[in-house]
Amino acid sequence: MSHVVDIQGLTRSFGGPNILDDVALDIAPGEFVALLGRSGSGKSTLLRIMAGLDQAPARKLVLPARRSVVFQESRLLPWKSVRENVTLGLKVTNAAAKASKVLQEVGLEHRTDAWPLTLSGGEAQRAALARALVREPELLLLDEPFASLDALTRLKMHTLVADLWRKHKPAVLLVTHDVWEAVALADRVLVLEHGRFSRQIAIDLPHPRHRADARAAKIEAELLEELGVGAEPSFQQEQV
Repeated sequence: MSHVVDIQGLTRSFGGPNILDDVALDIAPGEFVALLGRSGSGKSTLLRIMAGLDQAPARKLVLPARRSVVFQESRLLPWKSVRENVTLGLKVTNAAAKASKVLQEVGLEHRTDAWPLTLSGGEAQRAALARALVREPELLLLDEPFASLDALTRLKMHTLVADLWRKHKPAVLLVTHDVWEAVALADRVLVLEHGRFSRQIAIDLPHPRHRADARAAKIEAELLEELGVGAEPSFQQEQV
């Protein structure tokens, strides 16, 4: 199978110990991969390299030309409307029509002409997601896009992202601190520790996934243990 992402021997340092140390990663077309790790483990560094925002030596670095990023902050330009933010830099003749379609998909058709500062946190992240998807990426990079949202809005965004992923079928790399978020959404979960992947778990469970499912709860517990968090995963995750 050809891969959308094929990285071999990727190393990155900032003058000290390697943040990424001989990393190898492949992602298949349409695969949803979640990346977990403690703060400072190199998760966002890897994502930034994959987004083309940073550079590092690698034996092999194959990435698709069409890739989009959604960050923890929406990064919307406050002096442009939601529609203008979504189409920013989009050089196609039917940009407005494409924006209208994707804004409807994320539930913002009624906020097309709104200014970003009038949006709620969830709405702003929906606009950022629309801006990423309107470019029809082969690879969608999500850098903790739900971390600043309240618990209920975060759960709604999980459902939205899962639905949009199934509809548009990009490969996805989600960087997150939320173990349940990774289990709920991903086909495969990787744990990054000291610049290398310490654990990889494939999740072959139907969507939607629930903590009441003993199989999902077992995977969550294994990942929490790998991260050094310990027992009682449901309670601990709900307190994040």
